[in-house]
Amino acid sequence: MDIKEYFARISYRGSHNKPDLGTMSDIFRHHIQAVPFENLSIHCGETIELDLEATYNKIVRKKRGGWCMENNYLLSWVLKTLGYDVALLGAKVFVPEHDAYPEEMDHLLLKVVLDGKSYIVDGGFGMAYQLWQPGELISGTDQPQTPGVFRFLEESGTWYLEKVKRKQWVPNQGASTSHNMEGEVCRRIYLFTLQPRDIEEFRGCNAHLQTAPDSLFVTKSICSLQTADGIRALVGWKLTEMKYNYRDNMDLVEIRMLADEEIEKTLKEKFNITLDKKFVPVNTSRLSLF
Repeated sequence: MDIKEYFARISYRGSHNKPDLGTMSDIFRHHIQAVPFENLSIHCGETIELDLEATYNKIVRKKRGGWCMENNYLLSWVLKTLGYDVALLGAKVFVPEHDAYPEEMDHLLLKVVLDGKSYIVDGGFGMAYQLWQPGELISGTDQPQTPGVFRFLEESGTWYLEKVKRKQWVPNQGASTSHNMEGEVCRRIYLFTLQPRDIEEFRGCNAHLQTAPDSLFVTKSICSLQTADGIRALVGWKLTEMKYNYRDNMDLVEIRMLADEEIEKTLKEKFNITLDKKFVPVNTSRLSLF
């Protein structure tokens, strides 16, 4: 495992001598624009390993992406290697369909302490709820970023992350199903505490999310990548490309349904992913990821 090889993977050419906020933010932005959030392994007969060297090999050498327990585990190694004070945290991701948070934690994120301030670094959420910068851990303060306004709220030791959404302009509205949730302005994303976690505490979660029949990651094949001005995502056969704040505080959303024979080419051209095994797209859940 070599930090310079990682920097080449994310096309980062900046300095890394000083562990400050600017350097961390720059590396983070390069990471989310180079490394997709994806669960394709589940849908091409591979197992997602909770092992740092296996994750490094997959993301850095094979140029794949990963989910939270891969992206953020790798980022924790990167930041620790550069001298940052990093802790793993566990979160519970909000499920809009049930209007509730799950019983068990199902998301890994990072807390970094810098100059007496704490920041949440989460490069493994993906889709339209992906932070584009480390978020300062202060309660009730709007933190505007390109994707929208993020906000942390703290109640009795539990922290909540939410995002204020823009309206969406979908030119080919007919291709959209439960995509444009007009009534929703603020979306809860997840809750977490500041209790430091060990990677071993995520072993059960890592296994459950890739095997449980009702797991979002089993019912949907997902590949999303942040771009210079928005995101692109392939969920099942649906390719969505979004440009943030395209006009009049609206996000432009373009949707296209792909044929089976277009999938492999799209993964290569849009996400720079080449799979070793046959990939079978899946989208049997109605949960909207936007």
